[in-house]
Amino acid sequence: MGGKSAILSDHHISFIKDQNIFFVGTAATKGTVNVSPKGLDTLRIVSNKKIIWLNLTGSGNETAAHLMQNNRMTLMF
Repeated sequence: MGGKSAILSDHHISFIKDQNIFFVGTAATKGTVNVSPKGLDTLRIVSNKKIIWLNLTGSGNETAAHLMQNNRMTLMF
């Protein structure tokens, strides 16, 4: 089951670093939802409160379009 956390524990960080792929979920203001697989070498853990991710453009790039409408994103590992 998924969970919400204010900070990343050492266990979280280790788990995330072991993943080859992750998913980004976003939604437009008017209902359309997008879940996109991500990977390669695009994610960095800066601290236990900050993750950065390089959004590589793809077909339509719904993730970027949704984030322009609102800044909510879910990362799934």
